Amino acid sequence: MLLVKWQNKLNWSVKISWSKNATLPILWAALLINWNVVLNNVPNIWDVKTFLDILEWIWVDYTWNGSSLSFDSSNITNENLHFEKIKKIRSSIFLLSPLLHFFWSIKIPFPGGCSIWKRPIDAHLNWLEAIWYNFDFDWEEIVLDWELKSWDKELNAWFWVSSTENLIVANVLRDGQTIIRNSAFEPHVMNLIDFLRKAWANIKIRYNHDIIITWVYALKSNFSFDIVSDYIESGTFMIIWALASEKYIDIENARIEDLYTYIEKLKEAWVKVKDLWNDTLRVYKADKLKWIWIQTNIFPGFPTDLQSPFSVLMTQAEWISKIHEVLFEWRLSFLVELEKMTANVALMNPHEALIFGPNNLKWWATVTSWDLRAWAAMVIAWLIAEGETKITNVEYIYRWYENFVEKLTAMWAEIKEIE
Repeated sequence: MLLVKWQNKLNWSVKISWSKNATLPILWAALLINWNVVLNNVPNIWDVKTFLDILEWIWVDYTWNGSSLSFDSSNITNENLHFEKIKKIRSSIFLLSPLLHFFWSIKIPFPGGCSIWKRPIDAHLNWLEAIWYNFDFDWEEIVLDWELKSWDKELNAWFWVSSTENLIVANVLRDGQTIIRNSAFEPHVMNLIDFLRKAWANIKIRYNHDIIITWVYALKSNFSFDIVSDYIESGTFMIIWALASEKYIDIENARIEDLYTYIEKLKEAWVKVKDLWNDTLRVYKADKLKWIWIQTNIFPGFPTDLQSPFSVLMTQAEWISKIHEVLFEWRLSFLVELEKMTANVALMNPHEALIFGPNNLKWWATVTSWDLRAWAAMVIAWLIAEGETKITNVEYIYRWYENFVEKLTAMWAEIKEIE
């Protein structure tokens, strides 16, 4: 549990950490490369550590050197999969494609993830079946066998990020040409493609969201690659600075180009920002905020993962703001936690909510977190609330954000861990 006390004068600057969303798919893709891959800018967070623990059990060797990870899968086996660890993280579903490539048959438990909604995996299995894998499953385990065939194939990813990434990894060494229609183009998907291209994969991108993969015999070994910084963390800190800084704070590694739509919405709400070049953004304290309407969308639209932090900004805006969450049902449920802190919200349906402002958030309350992003939103709410707030489910923050609490305390936020 964390204890957060009111703070409205944060100072100094912050450097954004590296992207978990980019790191995990690149780690599974690296399994297709035999040896000596060095990944730079790897975040030291729980989900990455759990994934590496799973790989260690199947004889994948790795070595940390600061934020760099040396990676060698030349001795990989499928005989010691750690089922309990696989159940902890949703991204373990992406072990299927690399392990099937080597071993033709694989059995893993259903992956874990956020508790706010059940992440279906039937789509992943259906896409693997479309390239001639056989699968069977019950409520506990998934079993796949390899009957991969060599000819051209078109597949539809329906703009889902994890589906696009899974299909890329599954087809990069498949004999034939694969066209993935309606692909997701999020920054971490592009980072995965850049990684595979550096390994000599033949991947092309069309403006209409097609990804075209042409077979190569093998991927190159012995190279290094840089993982991008986390544009979602950057957007989260923009809200913190707008609400809780003394005057302004600078954000390094801000991913300004990736957040164009988001930054435009901040400006629309009367948050002042300034591009300082070298991907550094200055965000000023907002003395008055205008009501606003947001609708989440696929990239480059408003990111669903930043809807929760932006909701806290809306509680401080004049009049009535509206959220339309297009992508996930019930992701707005975390708003009940803001109500505990006297926010005035109305959940109209699983996808839409109204926020009436401005609200003076306060109360001596214990609140919880519904998912990874809602956790960060609650931290923002606590930083601007009167009194002190206790938070449960703190494992979410350690799963996603690297040194998030330490970054805030370095800027005079009063946060401490308690029993």
